[in-house]
Amino acid sequence: MKITVIGKNIDVTPGLKEAVTDKLGKLEKYFNSDVEIKATLSVEKDNQKIEVTIPVKGKIIRSEQSSSDMYVSIDLVEEIIERQLKKYKSKIVDKQERNSAFQPAFIEKDYDEDEEIKIIRSKKFDIKPMYPEDACIQMELLGHDFFVFCNAETDQVNVVYKRKGNTYGLIEPEE
Repeated sequence: MKITVIGKNIDVTPGLKEAVTDKLGKLEKYFNSDVEIKATLSVEKDNQKIEVTIPVKGKIIRSEQSSSDMYVSIDLVEEIIERQLKKYKSKIVDKQERNSAFQPAFIEKDYDEDEEIKIIRSKKFDIKPMYPEDACIQMELLGHDFFVFCNAETDQVNVVYKRKGNTYGLIEPEE
């Protein structure tokens, strides 16, 4: 397993890097040695945040945790990822690719699936071409946290979403 630690608005000290490497190193029992883990540490005011991303065969395992102490955030993020792996094991481990990114011990062990994913409501709506700014306005008018639309500039399906601090995000497909 390769762990990359980078910092935004923070100097990654050897102590922080070691803490991240030690904590995320516990995930080694789940992944093969060729899996790359990216950890990004950032600070905004009193908010100490860590984002961990693990790309695995077309899926992304991700967790973001923040607290007033970076070491607490590091502990939390490792626990969350471990819980995600156990909970969704049957969903993320493809039957045909059993020997790919995961350790055999993880694949063979059965974990209790707390909840099965159940879609309880389905909606259909007409997607009209609009600009991202217009989609944000429509999202606000509907009182939603995200909005799916056809981007008038690219003619592709995009999603706008609300972020913390009254900002917006745009999700676009890669070309």
